[in-house]
Amino acid sequence: MPKQDFSHVRTWVFDLDNTLYPPHMRLFDQIEVRMTDWVMQALKVDRARADHLRAHYWATYGTTLAGLMTEHGVDPGPYLTDVHDIDFSVLSPDPGLARSIAALPGRKIVYTNACAPYAEKVLAARGLSGLFDGIYGVEHAEFHPKPDARAFATVFGRDGLDPATGAMFEDDARNLAVPHALGMRTVHVAPEPEPADHIHHHTEDLAHFLARLVE
Repeated sequence: MPKQDFSHVRTWVFDLDNTLYPPHMRLFDQIEVRMTDWVMQALKVDRARADHLRAHYWATYGTTLAGLMTEHGVDPGPYLTDVHDIDFSVLSPDPGLARSIAALPGRKIVYTNACAPYAEKVLAARGLSGLFDGIYGVEHAEFHPKPDARAFATVFGRDGLDPATGAMFEDDARNLAVPHALGMRTVHVAPEPEPADHIHHHTEDLAHFLARLVE
């Protein structure tokens, strides 16, 4: 990984879930259960049907919420509050990751398909509070989720980010296609790589990857 590949970067954009904490901490498992429960209650279906719909909405619209809003007119506020009412004690602080993020030159922002209040709780549990210049949730994207190009345009426009000097870190490979098209450096953060033209780099260990950039 040539360090010079990132020498032009002045804005570092990080996804949240399974990116700023590793998947083995299993935080998102709790959210998936609550999302299924919400679909069951809102649409009056059994668990098997709710799980099917949740997967279908994620694949079709980018998030379960986007599918519920598009097909059923669900109010996003109560949904976001309920599905993110979880136990954050499964997360642990990562001082090494905090040091590396703090050492990155330029601005650092979080951009998640979840909501900003939830993101702040995750960052606190990981020991990453106060390191970011902006925290953007789906509410800041007018409830358009990644990978929708409208979502990126809205959030990046709100932030004033110049994609030509930006880098995007994401666990969901499809969410890197638009950033790549905009001219950003893209990093897929996941246990296994997914080779694709829109992915410049892959890492299974974000802390180690960033440490090599700032050493």
